[in-house]
Amino acid sequence: MAKISSSRQKALLRKYSRNVKFLMMLASICVIVFTLPKQAKFSYDIEKGRIWNQKELISPYNFAILKTSQEIDNDIKTARASVTPIYQLDDNIGDRERDGFKGDLEIKWHNAGIKDNKKPAYLAAGDNLLRDIYNKGLLSLNPKYQQNGENYAITVLDKNIASDKNTADLYTKEKALTYCDKILSDQNAIDKAFLLDLVSNRLVPNLNYDNKLTSRLEKEVVDGLSTTRGMVQKGEVIIAKGSVVSDEAYQKLQSYKKAFEDNARISGDPRLVLLGQFLLVGIAITLLMVFLYLFRKDIYEDNRLVSLILLVVTAMLFTLSLAIKFELPNLYYIPYCIVPIIIRILFDTRLALNIHLLVVLMAGFFVPNSFEFAYFEITAGMVSIYSIKNLIRREQFLISALIITFTYFVSFIGISFIKEGSLKSIDWMDFLPYVVSVLLTLLAYPLIYIFEKVFAITSDITLIELTNTNAPLLREMAFSAPGTFQHSLQVANLAENAIYSIGGNALLVRAGALYHDIGKLENPLYFIENQSSGFNPHDKLQYQESAQIIIRHVRKGIEMARKANLPEIVIDFIRTHHGDTRVDYFYQSFLKNFPEKFIDENTFRYPGPIPFSKEGGVLMLADSVEAASRSLKEPDEKSISDLVDRIIKYKLDQNQLKDSNITFKDIETIKTIFKRMLMSIYHVRIDY
Repeated sequence: MAKISSSRQKALLRKYSRNVKFLMMLASICVIVFTLPKQAKFSYDIEKGRIWNQKELISPYNFAILKTSQEIDNDIKTARASVTPIYQLDDNIGDRERDGFKGDLEIKWHNAGIKDNKKPAYLAAGDNLLRDIYNKGLLSLNPKYQQNGENYAITVLDKNIASDKNTADLYTKEKALTYCDKILSDQNAIDKAFLLDLVSNRLVPNLNYDNKLTSRLEKEVVDGLSTTRGMVQKGEVIIAKGSVVSDEAYQKLQSYKKAFEDNARISGDPRLVLLGQFLLVGIAITLLMVFLYLFRKDIYEDNRLVSLILLVVTAMLFTLSLAIKFELPNLYYIPYCIVPIIIRILFDTRLALNIHLLVVLMAGFFVPNSFEFAYFEITAGMVSIYSIKNLIRREQFLISALIITFTYFVSFIGISFIKEGSLKSIDWMDFLPYVVSVLLTLLAYPLIYIFEKVFAITSDITLIELTNTNAPLLREMAFSAPGTFQHSLQVANLAENAIYSIGGNALLVRAGALYHDIGKLENPLYFIENQSSGFNPHDKLQYQESAQIIIRHVRKGIEMARKANLPEIVIDFIRTHHGDTRVDYFYQSFLKNFPEKFIDENTFRYPGPIPFSKEGGVLMLADSVEAASRSLKEPDEKSISDLVDRIIKYKLDQNQLKDSNITFKDIETIKTIFKRMLMSIYHVRIDY
C-alpha cells in the first residue's frame, strides 16, 4: 500500500480543512443535543415576590396543587408521630429470670449469714416481686419518643395480639427497683439490701422495642401521604397580570409547571423537541464560528484550536446534561466559570466572554429559573475573566476564586432579598453549591496544562515559567554570555513596556526577548557585548566569515530552543528578530576595503522571515535600539532621540514591519517609550 508523504498530507488537510471544521461543528452539536433532557421547556420563569408581567395565565386543564416541601415535611412528622412504637412481649423472660433468681439465692445464701429457716420467706418475697414486675411489663425507654415528655404511648404485641399501653403504666428498671424497695421496707424480717441485690440482677426487659416493624409501619403511613392539596380547574385563572407572585400563587405556578412537563412528556412529540434543541444549539455554535471568522481568523483557520474550543464547550454542556440526568441536588455545583478561565488563559478576553455567554444561554434552556441562572453565571464569568486579564502570578488563580465567590455571595444576597424580603428567612446553606463550584473552578489549572500539551498551545502560565531567570537556558546565558544576558533583559524591559502601551501580549514579548539571542551561546566572544578583555576574534576573520558567524546565531538559537522544548510561538521571536536585514557593519566594511570585488549581498543578510506579529515587530525595534544605544559615547537627550528615530526609520525603510500589524500611531508611542526608558537607563537629566 502506497504511503502518503507528509507534504501531501498537509496539502490534503488544507484542502479539506473547511469540511473537517463543519464535521467538528456537527459532532459537537450532536453530542450536546443528544445528551440534553428530551422534554418540552416550560415557557415562564417563576420567581417568588416578583410582579407577574406576563399575560394572565389560565389553566388549560385540571391539575392538582403540589404541597410545598415544608408542608410535606410537616405531614411526614405528623404521620410518623401517629404511629405508636411497637414492643414485643417475651413471656419466657419472666419465667427464666425467676428461676435464675432462685439459683442465685442458693449460691449466695451460705455466705449471707442468715438463718436457714428464713430461706423460704426470702424465696417467696423475691419470686413475688419478679412475678409482679414481669406481669405488668418491664422495658427500656426510647429517647426518640420522649420529645413531648418522659412517657409515651406504645403498642404491645403478645403472640401477634396488639394492645395499647402507656409507658407510665409499665416498669423501667429504675421504677421496678423503687417498687421493690417500697415493698421490702414493710417487711422487717428480711434483709432488704441482700434481696434487692439479687432481684436487681434479674431485671431484664420483657418488652423489647421492634425497630424493624415500627419503621415499616411508619414507611407505610408516609408512603400513603398525599403530595397535593386542592385542585385548579380547567379555565381557572392561575395568576393575573400585574399581581405579585405570592406563596400561594408560586405554588400554583410550580404545580402547573410540573403538570405541563408531565403532559408534554406523554403527549408531546419528542422528535420536535429534538429538532428544537438542534436548532438552538446549532445557532449558538454557528455564532461562535462566525465570531472566530470575523474577529479571530487565525483561530478559525486552525482546526486544532477550533477543536479545542468546541471540546471545552461540549464538555461543559455534557456535564450539565449528566447533572440533570442523575438529578444533582443543585445545578450550581457545576463549575461554569471554568470555561471562561480556560479560554481566557489559552486565547483572549473577547473570545472567553463570547463563549461564556453562549454556554450560559444554551444552559439556560435546561435549568430552572433561567433568568436567575443567567444572572449568576454571566456576572461570575465576567468577573473571572476580568480578574485574570493580566496573568503574571500563579496566586492570581486563588485571588480570582475569592473574587468570584464574593460576586456569587453579593448576587445571592440580592436575589434572596428580592425573593424573601427578609434577612432572617435566608437559608445560608443554599450558598454552599456556589462555594463548591468555585473550588471546582480551580481544576482549570491542571486542565490548562493538559490542553497545552495535547493541543500544542502556549498559555500565559507557561510564559510565566519561561520568563523566570532561573530557567536552564537563561542561567546558562547569564554564566556563559553575561553581556548578552544583560542585553536581553534590557530588550525585554523596553519591548514589554512598549507592547503594554500599544496593546499586545506583554508576557509573550518578554519571553521572546529573553530568549531571542540564545544562539549566541555557541560563540559568545564573537559578540561585542561579551568582549570584556579588548580582544576581538573578528580581527582575524574575513568579513564574510564574521557575518556568517553573526547570522548563524539565529539558526543556532532555533536549534537550542527546540532542543529545550521551547514553544514555537517563542521560537518565532528568535527566527524574526533580525528579519531579513543585512549585517551592515561587515557589509559596509567589505565594500569600503574591497570596492572592486563583487559580493553576493545575501552573504551578509539574515534569512528572515520578517516579524509577522505586533509583538515580533516591537521586539525587533527594541533589540536594535538597545544594541545601538551601547555605541553612544556621550548619551544625552538629543543623541538618544536621534538614535531611536534613525533606527526605527531604517526598519521602516527596509519594510521590516509591513507584516507586523503596527500602525504609525503605535510607532510614535514606541518611540516615546524607548526614548524615555533609555534616558532613564543612561541617567540623562531632562531639561524642564
